[in-house]
Amino acid sequence: MGVCTTLSIKRKAVTHGQKETAQTTFSFHRERRIPTVLQTEAAECGLACLAMIAGYYEHRVGLPELRRRFFISQKGTNFTGLVQIASRMQLVSRAVKLKLDSLRNLRTPCILHWEFNHFVVLERVKSGAVYIHDPARGYRKISMAEISQKFTGVALELWPATEFEKKDEQQTIPLFHLIGSLEGLRGAFLQTFVFSVVLEIFVLAAPFYVQWTIDHVLISADVELMNLLATAFLVLAICEHTTAFLRSWLLMHVGAVWNLRWRANIFSHLIRLPVDFFNKRHLGDLLSKFGAIDDIQRTITTSFLEGALDGVMTLLALALLFLYNPILASVVLLASGAYATIRTIWFKPLRAAMQAHLVHEAKQQSHFVETLRGIRAIKLFSKEDGRRGAWLPLLTDQINANIRVQRLTFFHKHSNGFFSSFENIVVVWLGSHFVIAGELTLGTLIAFLAYKVLFQTRMFALIDKTVDYRMLVVQAERLSDIALMGTEYLENPQHVGSIADDAGAIQLIVSNLSFRYGDFEPLVLNDVSFTIQPGESVAITGVSGSGKSTLANLLLGILMPSTGSIVVRNSATQQTDSRTRRQVFGTVMQDDMLFAGSLFENISFFDPEADPDWVVACAKMACIHDEIEALPMRYDTLTGDMGSVLSGGQKQRVLLARALYKKPSCLLLDEATSHLDIACERNVNTAVGSLKMTRIIIAHRPETILSADRVLHLEHGRIVSER
Repeated sequence: MGVCTTLSIKRKAVTHGQKETAQTTFSFHRERRIPTVLQTEAAECGLACLAMIAGYYEHRVGLPELRRRFFISQKGTNFTGLVQIASRMQLVSRAVKLKLDSLRNLRTPCILHWEFNHFVVLERVKSGAVYIHDPARGYRKISMAEISQKFTGVALELWPATEFEKKDEQQTIPLFHLIGSLEGLRGAFLQTFVFSVVLEIFVLAAPFYVQWTIDHVLISADVELMNLLATAFLVLAICEHTTAFLRSWLLMHVGAVWNLRWRANIFSHLIRLPVDFFNKRHLGDLLSKFGAIDDIQRTITTSFLEGALDGVMTLLALALLFLYNPILASVVLLASGAYATIRTIWFKPLRAAMQAHLVHEAKQQSHFVETLRGIRAIKLFSKEDGRRGAWLPLLTDQINANIRVQRLTFFHKHSNGFFSSFENIVVVWLGSHFVIAGELTLGTLIAFLAYKVLFQTRMFALIDKTVDYRMLVVQAERLSDIALMGTEYLENPQHVGSIADDAGAIQLIVSNLSFRYGDFEPLVLNDVSFTIQPGESVAITGVSGSGKSTLANLLLGILMPSTGSIVVRNSATQQTDSRTRRQVFGTVMQDDMLFAGSLFENISFFDPEADPDWVVACAKMACIHDEIEALPMRYDTLTGDMGSVLSGGQKQRVLLARALYKKPSCLLLDEATSHLDIACERNVNTAVGSLKMTRIIIAHRPETILSADRVLHLEHGRIVSER
């Protein structure tokens, strides 16, 4: 936070239609720093901008807290939504329409509309350059030429309302909350620590060999003492390297076990997160965050333990240096202090550069993965050069960000070398004077130099490890987006599977169901109520965008209702919990996929105790058995990447067989036969219609709709007819 108070002349907004233009006014404010908040979800740049501006006015709040308060859909938010959120955060807002040359007259910090699909925070305009905080890229200095291409001419000024409170609601993330359980590894860590302590004792003893040889053996020509010292320190060297080998072996074992356990725990947590979590994030970003485990684990298992020992060794070596000669020891200490100061000064720029690099890396990875997943469409539209042209700037940004990290790293590495060389020259020069003056023996000076190297090496390493440990906060914040996110809500964990375990069709009761994708978006479903009886087949129809697939996702517990309830009931039990409800459904959704493996494995969904007869029976009901039998490897045929070896109709029927294999109480089909010809679709509908289970069919095709007992027609989020 700055401490100087300034008087600045601003331009006051005057109503001009629905927007406002600028006129001159006076504004007193304290110079403060704007905290950079990077967005985690693809469409939360608006929330990130509000978090930055609230932080500027000393209300520190993180994105997780804002997400809990304000639900933003994958579509993001507009200026109206930002104004409403800002009002609930006790921030007064004012939309301003202006030309580029009026940017400097805005009340800063403010939000700029960027490239028609993004928001950034304007910090200041100075000397023909614009300084912004971009939630997607970090702190940036850009030219007026660039901003003229990206700024849309609309800004949102914000300042505290009278009821605005200065407080800190930002969650701190203790690193050890993310590292997982150390159960079973504490003994190994203790052994590693013991080996390390023994190793350090050997290291401390080594310089005495040179000192005693020079001061006692060479002066007195004592061959017997020379042989004794050589033998003793040879044994010491063997013990030292044996201990070092054992410690390295143990660290490797501990690191491997810990990494495996931690990755397994995070992955287990990841796949239990709600689907909405994945929909709002890019795949490359999630891969990058999951990969942060390696950096954190590597630093903790090696750097943390070594850093603790370096701290002890630094103190011991420094004590020995002062025992030898306080003046020389002071020179060594001053050089180390200078290096520590340099690292402290450059820590924040290095952290910002590291954050920017990780963001650019995730963007590049997301584009790369997206290109691979959509390669067929790219080929069909001859867009190879276009995708390459779009990917290269992302790669260039990543490399440039990495260069900035390396540049800062090189600076502190070379400053390390400079201080070491300078200190070494001064110490040798002063030490030589002391030897000439008879205040030190030659052996003592050489031993001092050995301990100086030991102290300097460990001190600089301790400083670097301290910085590395603090730098882990960057990785920890990214990993925490996964590790600290709440898993799917479960009201009654003890009842999971209770309905699914009971045989028979289920009754589905939907009461006053409403849903919207975001707090500031219109209702997609509005007060929908219906009941589906056990064994009944119901078709849900409506034009595209009427809410059919949204309703299906609500029934399955993929989405949570804004209001209303969904109850699943059979003769024995009744449940409203979403995850429990999902147990009773077999589904074929529009965007379902097959996994790498055989057709048999996909139909049984990789059941380790799969029933071959039931797999074949399900394939027959889905009218895909004969085509599978005609394949050279039959049910052992590999599906390729996401079922790429199958046609669209074949894939849909394999997915239907997979849904039937589950022996569900209710079958939900969302356009499950859209790729089938009429004859094949008729056969599938006949086979499915013969099953004694509740069926919900979402379809457009008349043949599918006619197979249902009852039809519910959706229009504008409401059921407008039933027949």
